[in-house]
Amino acid sequence: MIDNMMTTPYLSFNRQQWAELRNTVPMTLTEEELDALRGINDRISLDEVVDIYLPLSRLLNLYVQAKQRRTIVQEKFLSTSEPKIPYIIGIAGSVAVGKSTTARLLQTLLTRWPEHPKVELITTDGFLKPNKVLEEQGIMGKKGFPESYNMHQLVKFVSDIKSGKEQVHAPVYSHLVYDIIPDQTKTVEQPDILIIEGLNVLQSGMDYPHDPHRVFISDFLDFSLYVDAEVELLEKWYVDRFMKFRAGAFTDPNAYFHHYTKLTEIEATTKAKSIWAEINGKNLLQNILPTKERADLVLTKGSHHAIQQVKLRK
Repeated sequence: MIDNMMTTPYLSFNRQQWAELRNTVPMTLTEEELDALRGINDRISLDEVVDIYLPLSRLLNLYVQAKQRRTIVQEKFLSTSEPKIPYIIGIAGSVAVGKSTTARLLQTLLTRWPEHPKVELITTDGFLKPNKVLEEQGIMGKKGFPESYNMHQLVKFVSDIKSGKEQVHAPVYSHLVYDIIPDQTKTVEQPDILIIEGLNVLQSGMDYPHDPHRVFISDFLDFSLYVDAEVELLEKWYVDRFMKFRAGAFTDPNAYFHHYTKLTEIEATTKAKSIWAEINGKNLLQNILPTKERADLVLTKGSHHAIQQVKLRK
């Protein structure tokens, strides 16, 4: 381990040190499966899965087993049989950092452990207020900021999951139309593990002075990750991703951002940089990055999207 003599709440590992903690966890993912899990601008390799995500899946498996044993002990002590309570993992980080790929990859790897075969994934995008509401409130340009979420609905969803409710329903968000899909929900039925991924997963009361709440998503998490990178890299990755979407998903006439395909490459690049500066970069510095120190584990990426450092809370 490195830098652990300093006063810090974290143990710090470089890539090689973390990879050694894999122990004997087998590699069960193929190149084809990994390709299906990658985001549009993510370059994650099988080597990275071996070095970073297999040790992480081993750690999480140990945590889940410990929680399951604790539940058995408590039921024995109380002479009761409680409803199944999922182990909840939160994944936070900036736009374009690759947290969605991290979430999908962890879901796939954790599903293959026999102790918890049922792993669900939910994104907090589904709990954004509909565009109509954002426009009425004059905050369409702050989509992704704390005030753009229906926190009452999101907290109730997580609370119901943690209460052992048999069926809990989450709204569904479409990145194509850039809005909530009316009358469509995803049903979560007592999984062994629930992964919640989103910009606001680690936010707390100080992030919502406009709409005070007693509890937040972070209060219900059993384990939390923050996917990190330098701000300059995140801006570059956002612009790169924007340009790839412009050549791909945005070409669909139904796409909310279809009009960006009419721009020249220079105009589109300028627009992407403008969106980053006015919305995503500002949201990162004001509301997302300050939550990093609340995470149980921080994955830090370098210039080629590869994870260079892992920090685990002591």
